[in-house]
Amino acid sequence: MTDETTAPVALITGGSSGIGAATARKLLAEGHRVAVTGRSEERLRSFAEETDAKPGTLLTLPGDAGDHAGVEAAVRATLDAYGRIDTVVANAGYATHDSLADGDPAGWRDMVLTNVLGPALLIHYALPALKETRGRIVLIGSVAGVVYTPGNIYGATKWAVTGLAENTRRMVTADGVGVTLVAPGRVETAFWDVAGGAPQGGINLTAEQIADSVVWAVNQPSGVDINSVVVRPVGQAV
Repeated sequence: MTDETTAPVALITGGSSGIGAATARKLLAEGHRVAVTGRSEERLRSFAEETDAKPGTLLTLPGDAGDHAGVEAAVRATLDAYGRIDTVVANAGYATHDSLADGDPAGWRDMVLTNVLGPALLIHYALPALKETRGRIVLIGSVAGVVYTPGNIYGATKWAVTGLAENTRRMVTADGVGVTLVAPGRVETAFWDVAGGAPQGGINLTAEQIADSVVWAVNQPSGVDINSVVVRPVGQAV
């Protein structure tokens, strides 16, 4: 049984729902201490109640993943509570589900800040702690970040995350820090709510299935670095 005072610590942005919440639950079940961030205090509170985590093992932190002061505060709060950080999961992100030709540019700025600046901020502020633990950075990308699609501004943000993962790996690998990009295909989550639901006509993955890939990467033995994992449902051709 892992001693709760020395158990590994994970900080997950956007951790109150979807892939982030599923990852948090799985890590908690394996004995990790977990901090999750989210914009909605109500959603964070509901997540904590539903998770029924052991006292002292779950920290909920309201904040915007694209705001530098908020991300810095989340890292500091996690270190103050647990004394270490072994894993960060840059999961917060969303899509406006429109295109460069006919979309509304008013919504793009916040999406870019959350999807691109957010992971960069998390890496920046958590890196000193991760170097101490020789930990792991997990970036949640997307198949849209490895396959070109017409006019997809969301896809452009995820291409940026794909590049950020490799740029970061080259920067930190000599410090013993691992970097993993997990790029999901179609997943049944609230991501699709704005678009009226996930695409029909094929199998869609679950948040829990993507979380399995994240936890698998986190649990790799020391010295093993899983760099890129693309997870599509069978039937998704691109």
